[in-house]
This record gives sequence, C-alpha cells and structure tokens, in this order.
Amino acid sequence: MGRDDEYSRVDIVPITPKMLAMDKAAKSAAINAPELFAYTPEPYRIGAGDTLYITVWDHAELTSPAGSQQQTLANGRLVRSDGTLFYPYVGELQVSGMTIEELRKAISNKLAKYVEDPQVDVSVIGYGSQRITVLGAFVKTEPQPITAIPTTLAQALGIAIINTEQADLSGLVLSRDGRDYPIDLDALNTSKSIARDIYLKPGDRLFLPYNDRHEAYVIGEVNRPMTLTFKTTDVTLTQALGRAGGLNPTTSNGNAVYVIRGIADLENVRGTIYQLNARSPEAFVLADQFKVKPGDVVFVGPAGVTRWNRFLSQLLPMTGIISNAASATYNLDR
Repeated sequence: MGRDDEYSRVDIVPITPKMLAMDKAAKSAAINAPELFAYTPEPYRIGAGDTLYITVWDHAELTSPAGSQQQTLANGRLVRSDGTLFYPYVGELQVSGMTIEELRKAISNKLAKYVEDPQVDVSVIGYGSQRITVLGAFVKTEPQPITAIPTTLAQALGIAIINTEQADLSGLVLSRDGRDYPIDLDALNTSKSIARDIYLKPGDRLFLPYNDRHEAYVIGEVNRPMTLTFKTTDVTLTQALGRAGGLNPTTSNGNAVYVIRGIADLENVRGTIYQLNARSPEAFVLADQFKVKPGDVVFVGPAGVTRWNRFLSQLLPMTGIISNAASATYNLDR
C-alpha cells in the first residue's frame, strides 16, 4: 500500500482550539423544534371513559344519588363509549368533545326548567380518554392521562422516573402527529439557563433509548482497552482515556492519540480521524473539550509506528462489528 493509499480512506483533523470552537458553534440546540415550544394546550375536552362529578348546589338528590356518605367516585358519572352521559331531568347528552365549561352551561340550561337558578359545577374525577405513551428506559412505563391541568414534558418525565443507569439521556424522542422530535435531555440539564418547558398533547409518545445500543471503543496502547456505553452526550476524550486507565507509559506514542469517526463503513466512505498530540502543554485542555460520540474508536498508537497501513489494518476488522451493531440498533428502533 502506497502512501497515497494510506490516506485515501480518511480525513485527518488535528484537535486544536480553532477546531473545537468551530465544532461547538456548529452544534444544534438541545431541542431544535420551535413548534414544540409554540404549542399551547387547549381547554380539556371530555371523552369516553372519563368520570365526572356534577354538583348542583342545594340539591343533594342530584349531586349524590348514591348518598352523601358514599365516596365521591361512587357518585361519579361515567362517560359511555359512545360519548354520551345521562343526568336526571337533563336526559342523555353527547358530552364527548365538550369542555368542562361547555358541559356546565348545558346542564344548567336544561335544569333551569325544573330548578330555579341552578348553580352547577362539573369536575373530572377520573381520566380515561386521553393519554401519553411512555416507552424505553423508564422505571414506570404506564400510559399517563392528560388531565384538565396541562402536562409538561418535565412533569411526565418526573412521573415516569428515568432509569439513570440504563438510559441514554441524549436520545429522548417525542413523537407527535406522525413526526419524531429528538430531545437531548443531557444538553438541557447542562445548559447554563433553564430551558423553557414543553406542553404535551393527547397522543404524544415519549421514547428514551437504553445506552447499551450506543457504544464507543478505546483500543491500542492503553492500560485497559474497553467498550464505553453512553449515558450522556458529555463523554470527553479525557474521560474515555481515563476509564481505560490512561496511556501505557511504556509502549504508547503520545503523539498518536486518535479518534476515528465513521468507521462503520470505512471501506466505502471516507472517515474522519481526529489527532491529539498528547505531549503538548495544552493537550489536557483540548482532550477535556473534545466530545467522543457513539460509534467512535479511540486509538492510541504504539511508539515508533508511523505507517497508516498498519494503523488501518487494525481498524478495518472492527468495521463489521460496529456496522452490525448499528444495523441491529436501526432494526430495533423501527
């Protein structure tokens, strides 16, 4: 393999302050979807499966037909599957799709024929019609009801309880109206200002992937070659090398610390190799700012090795492994 062939498969990018500054400026926001923030919840609309408690002041026989000693739920009125509700002196009402205020007025108007100036109150004591689906690396994955009080993303995540040991905090996906919105929770939590919250709507789906599908690899002249799983977006090159026990002081070449990106298809598509001169005075600062991504290979070369053909020959056998892992992840997420 000639020298030109050695470099034909990769672009080599030195890790410098300028490169890190450009990379930081190019990064997208934690939530790059203004329409999510623009959504304002509408008043709650009653649906089939909801249980209502209807109060007519000074008329206990209408408010508590099961008796005032019974629990509130016993005097609740279930909205039938066809969206109707029966109420004394009112008859059947098609209540599905009504707001609470609209139903209150409708009952008041019909009762006025039998009760002088009826004072009616309506509240929902059981929610069964509108839900949010929660899937993935959560402790509680039961569907969450949409209530008369708008639900925010933070509240939904708090109820579901994130499994911090197994979750990929950078991979949350909010699915709404046939579109998927990636949300980087880790970036939200590490920002200097508190991000605006997002209101959820009926039918929304939250999926938080497990971190075992996102891995990076530390190989070469380190003390403990290993596979890193990702919980957050903030795995730096310093942390990756530190978890691997650092560079082997005897066999490693301090000028041959590389991060290889795009290795899954390195035989067909040009990859990018980021090179760090670990001997330079600013190496620690640069490594602490460089973010390792899922699928990256951190490679520490041996002392005295300068030819890329040997370097690439050690990497190419890994492309099949990483490519298969990426394919499995794609198929699982579909």
